[in-house]
Amino acid sequence: MPAPLDEYPIHQTPLTMARVATSDRNFYDRSYFNAHDRDGAFLITGLGVYPNLGVTDAYATVRRGNVQRCVRFSDALGARGLEQRVGGYRVEVIEPLRRIRVVCEHDDLSFDLTWTGAFPAVQEQPHLILAGDRPIIEASRFAQVGSWAGTLTVDGVDTAIDPAVWTGTRDRSWGIRPVGEAEPAGCAASEGAGGFWWLYAPLRFEDFAVIVIVQEQPDGRRTLNDATRVWPDGRTEQLGWPRVHIRYRCGTREPIAARLELTTPDGKPLEVEITPGPGVALHVGCGYGGDPDWQHGQWKGRDWVDSATYDLTDPAVAGRLPYGVTDYIARARCGDAEGWGLFEHAVLGRHDPTGFADWGAVAP
Repeated sequence: MPAPLDEYPIHQTPLTMARVATSDRNFYDRSYFNAHDRDGAFLITGLGVYPNLGVTDAYATVRRGNVQRCVRFSDALGARGLEQRVGGYRVEVIEPLRRIRVVCEHDDLSFDLTWTGAFPAVQEQPHLILAGDRPIIEASRFAQVGSWAGTLTVDGVDTAIDPAVWTGTRDRSWGIRPVGEAEPAGCAASEGAGGFWWLYAPLRFEDFAVIVIVQEQPDGRRTLNDATRVWPDGRTEQLGWPRVHIRYRCGTREPIAARLELTTPDGKPLEVEITPGPGVALHVGCGYGGDPDWQHGQWKGRDWVDSATYDLTDPAVAGRLPYGVTDYIARARCGDAEGWGLFEHAVLGRHDPTGFADWGAVAP
């Protein structure tokens, strides 16, 4: 059957837009947004569709102090059109690649926010992770830094979101990654890679933005390596092979400082110092890998809505924090320029360059 999107000249395969070009159950198409006031209030939210699972869902999480408040929405996908909506949540494209409106309507957590990009969106390098010879992540993504305006309400308390204060980053990604109910492990997945090391840092400065992505195997071999600076007029420059130095809190794997050593195209060094602030664990209420409460693409039935509060000092929650990806508010300095953005990091299992020998190793 044709889908509403078939009315537009956007086809890239001989298929109706109701179908995607792969039968892989894990195909996804997702938006991610974050917003913070630089002092500790931190919102992370997003919406995804999973055509081969017939599911669409969205989530929103706000951290204030040691509490994360989360709401989630899920439903059957239905006919694919230009409207991005599930339950009381929707994403509206006002001006493609520049202005986006995101609305969440729930008694516990609601907002009406408009995003404005400060610099042009940057296309990242393709992301590929193999389990044996099978891609478990094969995706494209673009990223952007910018600011927010609107209103945020948490547990009945309104906050005016001033774009002069509230900054953040966003990305759009699509392709293949594990979603929905867990698949049978199989040989490659059951034996595992032994570890996972990931760094993602989109940073906004007054005159430019820097976006750095690095992924390493347990022995330090890089499978993803991308560092880009973008200017207001859309010019970009590659910043070489990032050398990453992260200092962890004693007895943990929590990052407390990072230094990125980059290189401009003319061979000059460019150094970025990052101080991570409060973080949101994406696997605690946000539906990312390892979240026991809910997973993106998981079928929860029609018109499903859920709300939860997590006390990060609760031992049952705190014990989960080291075993997933965490997004931190990032304060950055590049020469004389001060910037803000996201420091997303995970170091799970063995990672030889850091000195972590196994899953139980921590910083001295």
